Amino acid sequence: MPELPEVETTIRGLNILINKKVIKIITNTKKLRYNIPSNISYKFKDQKIISTERIAKYILINFFNNLTLIIHLGMSGRLKVTKSSYVENKHDHVIILFGNGYKLIFNDPRKFGFIDIAATLELNQKKYISSLGVDALSIKFNTKYMYTKIKNSAVPIKQILLNQYIVSGIGNIYACEILYDAKISPLIQGKDLNINQIRLIIKSAKKILKKAISYGGSSIKDYRSSDGTLGNFQSNFKVYGKEGQKVSKFEIIKIVQYGRATFYCPGLQKEQNSN
Repeated sequence: MPELPEVETTIRGLNILINKKVIKIITNTKKLRYNIPSNISYKFKDQKIISTERIAKYILINFFNNLTLIIHLGMSGRLKVTKSSYVENKHDHVIILFGNGYKLIFNDPRKFGFIDIAATLELNQKKYISSLGVDALSIKFNTKYMYTKIKNSAVPIKQILLNQYIVSGIGNIYACEILYDAKISPLIQGKDLNINQIRLIIKSAKKILKKAISYGGSSIKDYRSSDGTLGNFQSNFKVYGKEGQKVSKFEIIKIVQYGRATFYCPGLQKEQNSN
């Protein structure tokens, strides 16, 4: 699934479409995870994009008519921007044509993504946005905030980082990398983390996510940026997908938590609280 760095990379690739006018919208399917709004063409035809932005893993394309096109990439979705000759793929579900020849294509083989429309000033009325925790790159994601959220939690910290209602944008790959960077076990429960450990996790989260963005995200299976290039942060993974390899003399192992693979190095990521 595209995580925060991949979504941020996608957003930056969409900026080439700012001030471009929509000429036509083609929908090749009625439903992804949810129904595609039937009035999507009516709402955006002849409208120009004014800006693009990200909230957590949601892509927001804002138009001059004060409407926003909301896109979630789901498990395998991607947005493609092209100005060259274009051969339609069977998984190209929505195609937006612009007056100067650009095309924006939403491709999603597994159809777990979705598209929605909202008034730009009323985005927070969408429950899937209003219920989100603070963004992982926000200044609001700080030690005080995190401590109040997890001080009584019996949930392992790895699962807490994946909880979009607490902190939004972090997925499975980056949670593993963040905890390795902080040298904290994914098994420690929230209530057992001290203030210094929480501070280290937040510092590592912002460090890893920013570095991943600078590398264009991680291309593990399906992800490519909007211009078709592959991300390269996977070459910087320290533990994810490295089961059996060693860091110094310590082995990286793979376990399953809440149905998700966790990669970590027990020799370096201790389970005890280091008060």
